[in-house]
Amino acid sequence: MSSTSDHPTRPTMRAVSPRAWGTPDVLVPVEVDRPEPGLTEILVKVHAAGVNPVDWKTRAAGAFGTWGDTPILGYDVSGTVEAVGPGVTLFAPGDEVFGMPRFPEQAGGYAEYVTAPARRFAPKPAAVDHVQAAALPLAALTAWQGLIETAGLRAGQRVLIHAAAGGVGHLAVQIAKAHGAYVIGTARADKHDFLRKLGADELIDYTTTDFAEAVRDVDVVLDGVGGEYGPRSLPVLRRGGHLVTLPDPGGLPDAARAEALGVHTGWTVVEPDRHGMLEIARLVEEGKLRAAIDKVLPLESAAEAHAYGERGRTQGKIVLQVV
Repeated sequence: MSSTSDHPTRPTMRAVSPRAWGTPDVLVPVEVDRPEPGLTEILVKVHAAGVNPVDWKTRAAGAFGTWGDTPILGYDVSGTVEAVGPGVTLFAPGDEVFGMPRFPEQAGGYAEYVTAPARRFAPKPAAVDHVQAAALPLAALTAWQGLIETAGLRAGQRVLIHAAAGGVGHLAVQIAKAHGAYVIGTARADKHDFLRKLGADELIDYTTTDFAEAVRDVDVVLDGVGGEYGPRSLPVLRRGGHLVTLPDPGGLPDAARAEALGVHTGWTVVEPDRHGMLEIARLVEEGKLRAAIDKVLPLESAAEAHAYGERGRTQGKIVLQVV
């Protein structure tokens, strides 16, 4: 006969999980088993977790990713390496890291610990704290991959960034400026001072001005809105220009019309990317990139964070403070 001591209890951790798919109030605090790092993985003690629109869209619809018995949302994390699995050479316990591991599978960032492949993380920039670092990965990688890798943005080019004050948009403004571009942004008038401080050269209040009438000869459009914004952006682009659509491929303009205008169009989804994370960290260390933090809430207030984000008026990012 075995005793209880023959089967030691696994360590547990705090987390937040949806008890069903639906409104923000389905998110509740839970206690679950702490994960263990597998081959090439690290265990990260999460200090802060970023909150992104894909989080509340997932919570509402139950889409994106596979789930265990207790689903845990959250892609963006910043924290400290607690343990390393077999084969890990990049990091050691005590290292500070940040990243967007596993996307589009869930990283489970709304928790005290996450495990993921080591090469999905990068060293946290020493110039910022964990809250700042947790606000960066998904949104900054989206902007980096869309502007630099997909559109090939170069110094001296003109870029139009829709929803410029949002989570992706305000980071895209800074990344574009760091690469020597002339930046035009669409945003409500009360966001213009904020965006000017980030380096935006020209701003359009979309509530009073039709950007399609106000802008011409743009090399790149980064569309973080979707819907009609993609088709309406075609006339502002010069021949050979790039329209990069982020929210939904349904927002892409008619291919024949785009071809007739000589414009490249495409829908892109962010991917985990250590190279991109290292470039983002470099810009942070050089003082060229910083996330604006709209609101910081404790982990247990994830439901409040989602409700706040869904109002669509955030200026920058929402972050959950875990420890």
